[in-house]
Amino acid sequence: MAVEGEVLFEFRQVGATVKVSAFHTASLTEVSVMGPASAGQQQLKMLALRKLEYVLAKGRK
Repeated sequence: MAVEGEVLFEFRQVGATVKVSAFHTASLTEVSVMGPASAGQQQLKMLALRKLEYVLAKGRK
């Protein structure tokens, strides 16, 4: 499943970890994930997007 609509991302480094928040503007749904700063921004962004997809799909049931 692909998320339709605009998704905003915020990256906040907390020590050796990065907190990534993904916000789906159409549904006003926000999720957050934490990962090591060494993982890279793109990898953490994809992790947050997968979690957002999961939460949106769960809400449709």
